[in-house]
Amino acid sequence: MSEENSRRYARRLSQAEAELWTIATADVRPARARPRKHVSPPPAAEIVAPLSPSGPSAVSDPPMAPKPPPRPIDIDPRTFVKIKRGRIDVDAKLDLHGLRQAEAQRSLTAFLRRCQANGARIAIIVTGKGLTRDEGGVLRRVVPMWLEAPNLRDVVVGFGEAARHHGGEGALYVRIRRADRGR
Repeated sequence: MSEENSRRYARRLSQAEAELWTIATADVRPARARPRKHVSPPPAAEIVAPLSPSGPSAVSDPPMAPKPPPRPIDIDPRTFVKIKRGRIDVDAKLDLHGLRQAEAQRSLTAFLRRCQANGARIAIIVTGKGLTRDEGGVLRRVVPMWLEAPNLRDVVVGFGEAARHHGGEGALYVRIRRADRGR
């Protein structure tokens, strides 16, 4: 929408909206210090302070915890094509066929941590396609959830379905995060 059109469709704020905007922006400061026009706040009786989760008497917020690694994402198409064509080597492979869920989850976690420690970048996890075409296998459904779990976020960058010659629907490519050198 052009600037001219946006002006045409602009409307004025109502008195209530203007007062709410004044309250909401009262503590906002510009990035660079510029002289600011003084705006008188509405009467104190009309201002309702929001309640914090710990109650109105909270003095300060607790210290921030370190930011966790981001959630795994799908492998980008460019990387997928490079793996498929053999331009990026698959460093490790884990076959989960025949394992129960608990065994498979332990094996997957240990395998990915070993891969990360050894400097692997790409791994293949074979889950199998399952017995029924409609539902697919149990491992095929739950392994992606395990890869997205918080306990593996420091290991897994992303994952996606493998190419046909690597197992297709019954396998996943997993991109592994580099190990922190500062530990």
